[in-house]
Amino acid sequence: MLELKRIAIDTYRDNVAFLARNCSVYRPEEYQALKKIQVMNGSHHLLASLLIVDDETIVGPGELGLSEQAFRRMGLKAGTRVTIAPAEPPGSLDHLRRKIHGHTLDSAQIEEIITDIANYRYSEMEIAAFLVSSAGFMTTDEMLSLTKAMAQAGTQLRWKSPVVVDKHCIGGIPGNRTSMIIVPIVAAHGLTIPKTSSRAITSPAGTADTMEVLAKVDLSMPEMQRVVEECNGCIVWGGHVNLSPADDILISVERPLSIDTREQMVASILSKKLAAGSTHLLVDLPLGPSAKIRNHTDAMRLRKLFEYVGNQVGLAIDVIVTNGAQPIGNGIGPVLEARDVMSVLRREEGAPMDLREKSLQIAGALLENDPGLRGGSGYAQAQELLDSGAALKSMERIIEVQGRAQEVFCVGELAYDVLAPISGTVTAIDCYRLARIARLAGAPMDKGAGIDLFKKIGDNIAKGEPLYRIHACFQSDYSFAVKYVSEGNGYAIGELA
Repeated sequence: MLELKRIAIDTYRDNVAFLARNCSVYRPEEYQALKKIQVMNGSHHLLASLLIVDDETIVGPGELGLSEQAFRRMGLKAGTRVTIAPAEPPGSLDHLRRKIHGHTLDSAQIEEIITDIANYRYSEMEIAAFLVSSAGFMTTDEMLSLTKAMAQAGTQLRWKSPVVVDKHCIGGIPGNRTSMIIVPIVAAHGLTIPKTSSRAITSPAGTADTMEVLAKVDLSMPEMQRVVEECNGCIVWGGHVNLSPADDILISVERPLSIDTREQMVASILSKKLAAGSTHLLVDLPLGPSAKIRNHTDAMRLRKLFEYVGNQVGLAIDVIVTNGAQPIGNGIGPVLEARDVMSVLRREEGAPMDLREKSLQIAGALLENDPGLRGGSGYAQAQELLDSGAALKSMERIIEVQGRAQEVFCVGELAYDVLAPISGTVTAIDCYRLARIARLAGAPMDKGAGIDLFKKIGDNIAKGEPLYRIHACFQSDYSFAVKYVSEGNGYAIGELA
């Protein structure tokens, strides 16, 4: 047997085991050709990729090292004695091969695949094969089975309230931080809204990244439930409560491959909401020339897919198509977006009106799900809760109960103004390019990095006047962003209106 050792190496989502080449218990050459091994101790089992180590300061002859993620998942203390064996390939790989060859899978087969993915039994190559084959062809029944299987694979939250509302935006629009205004409005009204949000993967900020500027977001499930009980709502990172874990794994492989089909998007979003215990969901589909959805036909098709799955799983779905022609708010990046959110909640002069108005529209639509509210009065009620200061009090309460942020985050001190090359009127803004610039500047890793917008579509501007300001915290990030801007600033300027 080998003694378990924790290796302080971050291997992201992969389980990695480390075995010394001069191992005194096993012959490493017998395992070196294997892609995976099984680590065992009684009822504790773990599949892991194996690496052979020549440095005894990392792993000794009588030790088996596990990366940070693998050690945590194994659930044993360092020094515990374990055995290893060649890993049996997951049985669901037979179903994957059928999918690769163009066959349709039934619900049981899809459930087996998702269970194996959620338990880290698939390599990234096998996950990619599943995603690519599904992107090539997926029936509506397969999409429904995928949604159900992903929702059931992890934690499933349940709430006392018969009406549990939520909203989700499919993304692609920088600064669109409406959730942090909607949640306190809806919670102040008295409806339950347990908002589990994501961290950014390819964008400059996710809701969880921005909320983290103000409060703790990595809550456990009991902590999250306590916040909702006390405040009617929360804004937390969904990754910490294990909702639809297979979806997080699939997304980590989808993004580098740029796979983003309608069917997989619907299954991804609705599995998370089902697992979170939502009964009513509003889906925001931004439509614009640089958004994910670029024409009304695609928006209609996606709406119908959401409605179909929602009907089948008992989730009331309301889909709205919103303006995705340009960023929402004045800031892109966690600190700047948090500034915009709080300025709206505080009713400050100069608060971004587009962020305020979109938040009120969505909050009003969610309030219409309250059986005690007169039909058609949701928007007026949302406006009253915001303008009276009730929403601000609700947000402050949520921040306090979740745990106020211990660190004060500031805007990055390295600043670069992007100037208009000509005079005229702003006619278009490339959301994708601005998000890329903010990301290169360091967002969201550096909370204070990002872009401060000065001009929007329809604004007049003089040559040499700033369009926006880039903020960075490190010189290297600053240089990357400035160089990228030199190749195109993301703004189109036409004749004066």
